[in-house]
Amino acid sequence: MANARKPLVSVICLCHNHGPYVRESLESVCQQTYPDIELIIVDDASTDNSPEEIERFVKQHPGTQYVALLRNLGNCRAFNRGLALASGKYVIDLAADDILLPQRVEQQVAAMEELGPSYGVVFSDAEMIDEAGNKLKTYYARNAQGELMVTVPSGRVYKELVKKAFICTPTMMIRKALLDELGGYDESLSYEDYDFWVRSGRNYLYFFQDKILTQKRVLPHSHGQSFYKEKFNRHLVSTLKVCHKAYQLNRSPEEHQALAVSVRYHMRQAFYVRQYSLVEEYLALLKKIDSLHFPDHVFLILSRCEVPVTPLYRWYLKMIRTWSFSS
Repeated sequence: MANARKPLVSVICLCHNHGPYVRESLESVCQQTYPDIELIIVDDASTDNSPEEIERFVKQHPGTQYVALLRNLGNCRAFNRGLALASGKYVIDLAADDILLPQRVEQQVAAMEELGPSYGVVFSDAEMIDEAGNKLKTYYARNAQGELMVTVPSGRVYKELVKKAFICTPTMMIRKALLDELGGYDESLSYEDYDFWVRSGRNYLYFFQDKILTQKRVLPHSHGQSFYKEKFNRHLVSTLKVCHKAYQLNRSPEEHQALAVSVRYHMRQAFYVRQYSLVEEYLALLKKIDSLHFPDHVFLILSRCEVPVTPLYRWYLKMIRTWSFSS
């Protein structure tokens, strides 16, 4: 009797100027121990040699679907172009500089199938690597024996997802029915993960696998490394939109308190990059969910005066950080 076909997994690989790494990332999909995978590559108008590297790969792997975008759309819109082509039961959003370790798909599918439809996401630990592929550390702290030194939330984690980022995004396997229900990523935003966590975590459970199944590359000028360093930071504008969504989704005072931690953190970042009007917008939301603390009033006064962040103010802000932004 023939073995029943395993659930199909759609790996959507997003590439934008990842020429030095894209081939290794794509090959890691081919090297999976799990047989039933469809690979969808979306090149988001790269200006380096990424298209040539991808085209060579596609010629050698003719079953691959390839979308070459003519103009840069950003992660959310580019991913949704790939999602429209996906027919798998499960989806992996793979950046073209990250690497799937060989048993990643097999072990995550096994977990998803055992957990059932109430679980929308399975995620794991990752090994952080540099440009040359050298190992740096694991995403979650581990001791010399490789044992976790932190507790990673699992199960009903909406409150934790609202409060702060604790998931290594590239390790996620997502139930496609969940993505379809959400309409994919929100294309009005400049980045995807916080919004996805908030919207999916409200109604779906998350499961943490205590395994290292992915290598995440850390690059000096990557999206993550520069997230809060731009003078005008579009990501902070997007984050405010997500915080408003979370405010509408919250169902308890405890969830509002979790959101207040996130709002205060991002309000401080807006002040650091001198987006003073955005500071006031974060504070307006904060007033709805929590009483303002003394440091909140200080940020409001400084932003209204458009005071630059001098060494003196940096010292002051460092002194009040634990008071102002503690959980």
